[in-house]
Amino acid sequence: MRRFWMVLMLAALLPVAAAQARVVDLLLVLAVDVSRSIDEEEFTLQREGYAQALSDPTVINAIRSGPIGAIAVTYMEWSGASLQTVIIPWTVIDSAAPAHKIAAVLRTVPRPFGERTAVGAAIAASVALLDAAPHEGLRQVIDISGDGRNSSGGPPGPFRDIAVEKGIIINALPIVNDKPTFGRVVLDLPGFFRDEVIGGPGAFLQIAEGFNSFSAAVKAKLVREIADRAPVLEESQGKTLVGVIPLGK
Repeated sequence: MRRFWMVLMLAALLPVAAAQARVVDLLLVLAVDVSRSIDEEEFTLQREGYAQALSDPTVINAIRSGPIGAIAVTYMEWSGASLQTVIIPWTVIDSAAPAHKIAAVLRTVPRPFGERTAVGAAIAASVALLDAAPHEGLRQVIDISGDGRNSSGGPPGPFRDIAVEKGIIINALPIVNDKPTFGRVVLDLPGFFRDEVIGGPGAFLQIAEGFNSFSAAVKAKLVREIADRAPVLEESQGKTLVGVIPLGK
């Protein structure tokens, strides 16, 4: 309960624009894995990676270069099938100021939980956030990151398909880590995200080679998602296009 009220208190520091309905270039759900396979050091690197990337001048310039010059973002952390928590409510970013306020909250709010890995439930929760968004976006994207396969709740494929039918694009950031999780190493994590998670026209993977390269991977992924405003070519309609871009350690 204490953490719940702390989240509400810190969320109140975000811009008033978060509560005002607007038309934006992009509605973006950042769905971030905080399951038990992610230790405290990795959790801190992950939070800091998003804080740095969202407030990076390159990302802000990409946002400002759009037709409207604004996007709306919500940041959700997830683990088990019934465990999803919104850390950043829907907030419009149209300049550096709101991005820096989001970064400050991400660096302050404590970790909510750490259980099993329910990728399908995370997608379902992300779709619900988009359905309830107070803003209207020219595009809708779920950006899901994680370091493991589905181990809780239903498989992600059916949830992915529901999202795609709604016109939502799902991109993924698999974190390839050679550190054993509960005595084993996750094999072909990019393949799992490619085959069972991403979907929609132009969907892609951005691979982070470990948590130390996470910030660079998030930045590259955000710029690509934000800047991808051109209409999808006719021959690509309805297909999933995959671009796997590994970043070095």
